[in-house]
Amino acid sequence: MRDITMGQYFPGNTVIHKMDARTKLLAVLCYIIELFFVKTLAGFALMAVALFAAIAVSTIPFKMVARSVKPILILLAFTAILNLFYTDGDPLFRIWKLTATWQGLELGVFMMVRIALLIMGSSLLTYTTSPILLTDAMERLMSPLKALKVPVGELAMMMTVAMRFIPVLVEETDKIMSAQKARGADFESGGVLKRAKALVPILVPLFVSSFHRAEELAVAMECRCYHTDRPRSRLKSTVMGARDYVMLALMALLFAAILFGTNRILWTFIPTV
Repeated sequence: MRDITMGQYFPGNTVIHKMDARTKLLAVLCYIIELFFVKTLAGFALMAVALFAAIAVSTIPFKMVARSVKPILILLAFTAILNLFYTDGDPLFRIWKLTATWQGLELGVFMMVRIALLIMGSSLLTYTTSPILLTDAMERLMSPLKALKVPVGELAMMMTVAMRFIPVLVEETDKIMSAQKARGADFESGGVLKRAKALVPILVPLFVSSFHRAEELAVAMECRCYHTDRPRSRLKSTVMGARDYVMLALMALLFAAILFGTNRILWTFIPTV
């Protein structure tokens, strides 16, 4: 559970921290879109270099960012194996009645790298942006939807509260597990059914604690007369500066490099038929 780092914020004084939250949101959105346009190993290498450069500038430890991928490694590996054996193409090797293909290997590797980079890029956004600034950025970017009577304020608040409570719930789960282990609970031995039954003493108090926290938050917001449909003042008024426009320009150049550069490079390990 300690490997779930989504929603944590690490204060800093770097260029990435000082950027407008709207710029970082747009940059991450562009990065995710670009990842799904990548078709070659050269493209993934370029995307990885861009992400690693941003991590280095932010001074966030690389191990901390990479740890956000750990909770889904088993799912990624399982999906890659399915792609390996259930994708038509040139045979690579055979196990019983299953035939692995070069195309399945490529598809599985590309899928794993794409999702890993996506999660790391999203984690870097929450590491370098406070929840309050993130809420304001979401609300301001979605403000044109107010003309269509879309509850922009409620949507932005729900997304930010969800991200903010992820580390809180992880910490609460870790405390409950430690308390249950101190009472003799065993979560590691036995079969799948036994382990699933052992999770019941964790899930019940976790749900109770979650509803209790949600009720406290709702009461606190009501006591402070919080309304998302009313104009709100901001403690920090952010303005996009030169660094923000430079970042957006770099993301546009990266997009062009993917579409007209790496995607035209025939850099692949699939043998020519």
